Amino acid sequence: MRTAVALSTAALLGSGAALAADVPRERLSLSASASADVTRDVLGVAFSTTREGNDAAGVQAALKQALDAALTEARKVAKPGQVNVQTGSFSLYPRHDPKSGKLNGWQGSAELLVEGRDTAAIAQLTGRITSLSIARVGYSLSREAREQAEADITAQAIARYRAKATEYAKLFGYGSYVLGEVSIASDEAMPVPMMVKAMRMSAMADEAALPTEAGKATVTVNVSGSVQLAREAVQR
Repeated sequence: MRTAVALSTAALLGSGAALAADVPRERLSLSASASADVTRDVLGVAFSTTREGNDAAGVQAALKQALDAALTEARKVAKPGQVNVQTGSFSLYPRHDPKSGKLNGWQGSAELLVEGRDTAAIAQLTGRITSLSIARVGYSLSREAREQAEADITAQAIARYRAKATEYAKLFGYGSYVLGEVSIASDEAMPVPMMVKAMRMSAMADEAALPTEAGKATVTVNVSGSVQLAREAVQR
């Protein structure tokens, strides 16, 4: 938990404000936060392959064939929200001789992206796709899981903010406070994708599933703002 506090005093000036000047207005600026570790529930796998040859059309055809074969397998288990399938980058570019600079062939790459909450189905799918190699594997937090975590954590952060406001008001000799401008923001520690050394999945015996471990994401909610200190207790 992080907490910051700053105090400023604004005294009223002028003869018409003599009585009010006896009671200086003081505003307290502070912040509080709460966080929780939530299990990541979305598995994402990126498959890719590269091809090269003397003919651009031939390289493109080879990439399309490899991608189509992978899509055929992926579509068998595709289910909205559980296993989402989409094509990634598809590129084709000329290859030049490093010495002469002349065109000596073509290179290209294709990518397939699979992610979802049915981690078992996705892990098994990696053993059935043989035309592409695994390039990246990573877990993330679904929107539903993040929103649920934020709802719980926000209540904690607000409670800490109010508790700090009450505590500091008393320490400065005031009876209570009135809430001023308050802002609430949340953030999630981004996962570090696991890079997998490219390998032909056909080399995996018996269509073995890819071993994975979800890990946890840290979701944090920050509450910051200011309160007006009051001499007397204020009904809130």
